[in-house]
Amino acid sequence: MSETIIGNVTRFIDLTPKEEQFFTDLLTLQTFPKKTVLLREGEICQFEGYIQKGCVRVYYLDDNGFEVTILFAIEDWWISDIASFQDQKPSNLYIETLEDSEIYMLNPATKEKLLSEIPKFERVFRMLVQRNLSTLQNRLVNTISKSASDRYLEFIKVYPSIPQRVAQYYIASYLGVSKEFVSTIRKRLASKQNKF
Repeated sequence: MSETIIGNVTRFIDLTPKEEQFFTDLLTLQTFPKKTVLLREGEICQFEGYIQKGCVRVYYLDDNGFEVTILFAIEDWWISDIASFQDQKPSNLYIETLEDSEIYMLNPATKEKLLSEIPKFERVFRMLVQRNLSTLQNRLVNTISKSASDRYLEFIKVYPSIPQRVAQYYIASYLGVSKEFVSTIRKRLASKQNKF
């Protein structure tokens, strides 16, 4: 069992060796090839997953059927549709792997068992929800108040490795711009760096 997920959790709480073992025994490590859809609109999300390896995106389809990426998740991030998982209601989202991925999964029953046996895990999941909310709030403010160029600069600050890992059109769908715009701004930034 990987130490990385234990490291992720112990940022928020201390665990005894027995508690670590109980937690890791509840996890299921699953491997998914690139382009695997883990959740579709209308399905009920049955997992909260910790990304051991890979890159995942969360998106929805707008009224015109275009994909709008709302989140990228990479190693050491958790991924889920929190509302669908928590309330066991149909999701409005899609979750898809963009790279071959290894994800530690909890389902509703194993998460409930974990929280029942080790209540301090409530803090872990509260902190994850708060981080997720903070990320989405910042994204909303940036979308409303910043220019497309500034949104791209903010994006690469939050996700420095993503531009090398995913296609430009995914980044464009996240920023709400064309892939040509992303290409142009990347060239402009590269030429500025080359001058120094």
